[in-house]
Amino acid sequence: MKIHPNKHIQAAIEYALSKGWVWVPPGDSAHCFCKLRCGNPEGEHRDHQMSVWSTPKSAENHAKQIRRKVKHCP
Repeated sequence: MKIHPNKHIQAAIEYALSKGWVWVPPGDSAHCFCKLRCGNPEGEHRDHQMSVWSTPKSAENHAKQIRRKVKHCP
């Protein structure tokens, strides 16, 4: 797993991982740092995923969005 250059976003990624989410490599998108997906073993939460951007307009707001998405996943 790569380390995000922004400390707020990296902390949000670590929060997601601590809640059982899975880090997924970015694929072909140039602006996507990675994707985070719910790691529910039953696969019930396939819709719960989020792209993490390399250079968002507001890094702190993007970190809040990541945390909010993780908190809304049961």
